Amino acid sequence: MNYQETLDYLYSQLPMFQRVGAAAYKADLNNTIALCSLLGNPENKFRSIHIAGTNGKGSTSHMLASVLQEAGLKVGLYTSPHLKDFRERIKINGGMIPEKNVVEFVEKHKNEFEKIQLSFFEMTVGLAFDYFAAEKVDITVIEVGLGGRLDSTNVITPLVSVITNISFDHTALLGNTLELIAGEKAGIIKKSVPVVIGETTAETKKVFIAKASEQQAEIIFAEEAYHAENVRQVNKEGLYLQLNMEKQGQTIYEDLLSELPGLYQQKNIATVLATVDELNRQGSNLTENIVRSGIKHVIKNTGLLGRWQVLAQNPLTIADTGHNEAGIKEVLKQIALTPHNRLHVVLGMVNDKDISRILKMLPPSATYYFCRATIPRALDAKELAAQAEACGLKGTVHNSVQAALAAARTSAGANDLVFIGGSTFTVAEVV
Repeated sequence: MNYQETLDYLYSQLPMFQRVGAAAYKADLNNTIALCSLLGNPENKFRSIHIAGTNGKGSTSHMLASVLQEAGLKVGLYTSPHLKDFRERIKINGGMIPEKNVVEFVEKHKNEFEKIQLSFFEMTVGLAFDYFAAEKVDITVIEVGLGGRLDSTNVITPLVSVITNISFDHTALLGNTLELIAGEKAGIIKKSVPVVIGETTAETKKVFIAKASEQQAEIIFAEEAYHAENVRQVNKEGLYLQLNMEKQGQTIYEDLLSELPGLYQQKNIATVLATVDELNRQGSNLTENIVRSGIKHVIKNTGLLGRWQVLAQNPLTIADTGHNEAGIKEVLKQIALTPHNRLHVVLGMVNDKDISRILKMLPPSATYYFCRATIPRALDAKELAAQAEACGLKGTVHNSVQAALAAARTSAGANDLVFIGGSTFTVAEVV
């Protein structure tokens, strides 16, 4: 098989949650354990940081990887889903896994994979672990795909576990209360492995404390350790987030610059800094200059896309992958702080979630351009428009994301704002 044929095989033959939904979700780790055994247990051949959470885990993963790269380490990074290229999921120092490695891995193990009946995600995790072990990386940053307790990545024993936050998402699989969702995410907390928690609520904090106590794992709350002050966006060598970060009332980082300009990143930065502290306690030497450079150059170092990403000016056109209630809430705050006359929203969503609560959050004063991303899970644009209209949102229906974006930019004035979002897959088609 060539590379394209290999991808076609993966997408068509193996279930993939992000594309087809709950049918790809497995109820245990038996397949992943069998896969790792087949591959010679590569997950035991590198050091790792394990990151779960409802929102922010992608940004946090990339910032940590960037900091570690600035320290001169060979850093593996595993994330999901990808936006443009499957190989975005598996990187070493920002470079995507070569196509030939993907082809050779599938060709070598295809028959055994089919016997085990692996999902797309399970096989991709195996590919990442095998690649990182073969390349002898110094350390990896491994992002959970879905949940935590039953996620295929949860066979590693990391230096530190990280849980960014908990909010409602994938409730059909993870539970319909914050406590239940937190319980699934807390499943990555391992025996005697420190865990950093980014944000908590009264419901989730007690779940994390109980799990950490059960596992005899030290627990660090980033929101208690760090506090951001004077947070703003600045045009300095491009658009940056600039902030002062305080620790126990003392300014630790003054005028810290982040290449991710969304104001919501201040929470993720606090989580990164708390994780860096823990790594340093374990013997790392991640100095202030290393941390500053890593956070400032995260896009340059890792290639992260889709986080309050400015695509064009006149009219200002921005895309963001926030897609659940908590993510949309942060996006709406960001939109409110962005100077503009009228708001135009290119909106595409998935078909296996209750989107009514999200639609009710969106501003009725905006003009909407409804569309459908080219994946099976995407909600039909006409159905989306009908549900949106029931929530007081008005707009037009378009036959593709690109057509919707073109219509929005044509209709918008020079001082208007065009926003693309609602789904990772909608953003993937424009970045």
